[in-house]
Amino acid sequence: QVQLVESGGGLVQPGGSLRLSCAASGFAFSLYAMSWYRQGPGKGRELVAYITSAGTNEYYADSVKGRFTISRVNAKNTVALQMNSLKPEDTATYYCRADRSPATFWGQGTQVTVSS
Repeated sequence: QVQLVESGGGLVQPGGSLRLSCAASGFAFSLYAMSWYRQGPGKGRELVAYITSAGTNEYYADSVKGRFTISRVNAKNTVALQMNSLKPEDTATYYCRADRSPATFWGQGTQVTVSS
């Protein structure tokens, strides 16, 4: 049974930091590219960060570049998103996603709220 379980969300003040984690099981994690997406209130789901299966290449949306860092530990089947200098516009539900064509798996999401 494939599972992606996100954790680490919560309420944080502007300028603060959070670290999201995604624990994967039920598939060959090290063969899959991993991504973090988010969906803010009244908005569509957008790609935030992406990391290749071996962790050798990363991609970031312009809106988070320099503030967020994606990383993975294949031996532990986990991917993380370190979020620094958080802004109110980062408020969203954050989702973990695994890709290896033609398969795509999604987690259930974790809520991040940035507010004073």
